[in-house]
Amino acid sequence: MSSIAPPVMPPSPKPSSVRQFYALTKPRVVSLIVFTAVVGMFLARPGLPPLRESVFGLLGIWLAAASAAALNHLIDQRIDKVMARTANRPLATGALQPVQVLVFAVLLGVASMVILVLLVNPLTAGLTFASLIGYAVVYTGYLKRATPQNIVIGGIAGAAPPLLGWAAVTGMQNPWDWAHALLLVLIIFVWTPPHFWALAIFRREDYARALIPMLPVTHGVTYTRWQILLYTVLLVVVTVLPWAVGMSGVFYLGGALVLGAVFLWYAWKLLDPPDEFFAMRVFNYSIVYLMALFAFLLVDHWLLPLLQTVTGIEFVPQV
Repeated sequence: MSSIAPPVMPPSPKPSSVRQFYALTKPRVVSLIVFTAVVGMFLARPGLPPLRESVFGLLGIWLAAASAAALNHLIDQRIDKVMARTANRPLATGALQPVQVLVFAVLLGVASMVILVLLVNPLTAGLTFASLIGYAVVYTGYLKRATPQNIVIGGIAGAAPPLLGWAAVTGMQNPWDWAHALLLVLIIFVWTPPHFWALAIFRREDYARALIPMLPVTHGVTYTRWQILLYTVLLVVVTVLPWAVGMSGVFYLGGALVLGAVFLWYAWKLLDPPDEFFAMRVFNYSIVYLMALFAFLLVDHWLLPLLQTVTGIEFVPQV
């Protein structure tokens, strides 16, 4: 009696190496970084920013951010293997080897510095390099494991992109360049704790298992919720400053206040959330909030004056 062998099924295709290396760059995170850098560029000039400095500045900033993200994967590979949120990352699954990731990160970083030094300006290169080291080495390599205030202290590196964009198109030569650019940095710096702590509340068991001293792990969920509310209040105050110093107009102010009111509602509701997943809703809204806030800055500064010129309609309050 003959037997019929079962059909041999082809192995499941693995993600291509290109996709794995692309995943190392954290494209969704980096896209938000690049967007805030773009806004910094447009706010730095009354008209369109210079084309060469804008294009190569953004390319250099993107490459540096991608390099920092890849180094984050490399340094955090032990953590990523034990956390559900990161268990499918290329190093955690073994799809890529550490030496591959290191070479990839170094190549991206070197390319970034060459582009910024030769085609933009040395100041932008220096600030970008400092931001890369601050995130990949100081935060990821030390602060993340050392203190529950890790994202507060390390947040300055992640808040730098608007300053980098501003420096790329101006070289920080004008009297108010540093003050205005650092005000944008301050907004992201204050936004960072409520953004990450909301995620940390939802993923606190993951962080505890990985021995990462995030605030909900070390001080408890209730304390962290109150800290989120406190920082959100501070954030709303800080986002009024661009209007208060004359950097932006009433269109931005209105958008900032509406967005801030919604964020405050989320932070207040988080004190007694309807379900465990509500912390993730706060986290997700915080991303929408930052993108929308910087979009209001951009529209207020550049698009509205253009519309006024084209249509003759002035977007100013009537008194």
